[in-house]
Amino acid sequence: MKKSLFLLAAVVAMLLNSCSSVPITGRNQLMLVNDSEVLASSLASYKSFMSTAKISGNTTQSAQVTRVGKKIAAATEAYLRANGLQNEIANFAWEFNLVKNNELNAFCMPGGKIVVYEGMTNFVKSDDELAVILGHEVAHAVAKHSNERMSQQLAAQYGGQILGSILQGTSAQTQNLAAQVYGLGANYAVMLPFSRKHETEADEMGLVLMTIAGYNPDVAVNLWTRMGQSSTSTTPEFMSTHPSDATRAANIKSKLAGIKQKYANYKVQ
Repeated sequence: MKKSLFLLAAVVAMLLNSCSSVPITGRNQLMLVNDSEVLASSLASYKSFMSTAKISGNTTQSAQVTRVGKKIAAATEAYLRANGLQNEIANFAWEFNLVKNNELNAFCMPGGKIVVYEGMTNFVKSDDELAVILGHEVAHAVAKHSNERMSQQLAAQYGGQILGSILQGTSAQTQNLAAQVYGLGANYAVMLPFSRKHETEADEMGLVLMTIAGYNPDVAVNLWTRMGQSSTSTTPEFMSTHPSDATRAANIKSKLAGIKQKYANYKVQ
């Protein structure tokens, strides 16, 4: 028991010293993984992906991705500078790539490596709609959701170790049952909802970034609705890493007026 209490105290101390806040939303987050580790692994993954990806030959759509991406990046850096977070800018080395793939997909790696699939540029109807997508993806990088996700996994592992220590001396059957319950709890009560929280947060932050960049955030509700209609997924929301289409649309609608009022005249320097 003393050992388990020591472990618990050590973990609590570590958690208290590993907190930061997300730009724009101000949400407190746990950070057990440092930026350099995430950026190094991210760059390696990005290089691996690009070594096999086929760059699009569509010069018009490639130019659109670069144009919108650069404006979102400039808006991001403007916000960080204006809010005393200019040191964070050093974490980004922006790149914009359109690749040949018909999937409806895009991503921004930690460090600002943006990749858009042709399926996405064929789907969006304007620069404004593409800005919704790129703003959302850049927001994941700005909020350091990858760092936080890794930190949550580490914290779950530490929790499992503490639980195992506390249950020493009980029957094997009891320990196995507890491990199963803990695993389900960590997954459905923490990990998946946390991912949905990230998606909702990226939606909000993306709307802010695209608004600062001069794009119209009102197109977001219709775009995400169309995206949902194009999906064939039937996974219940509580078991999904993304909010349902109805939840996402409602969240966006609730944020739009405030975002436009606060950021429509935000000056990008």
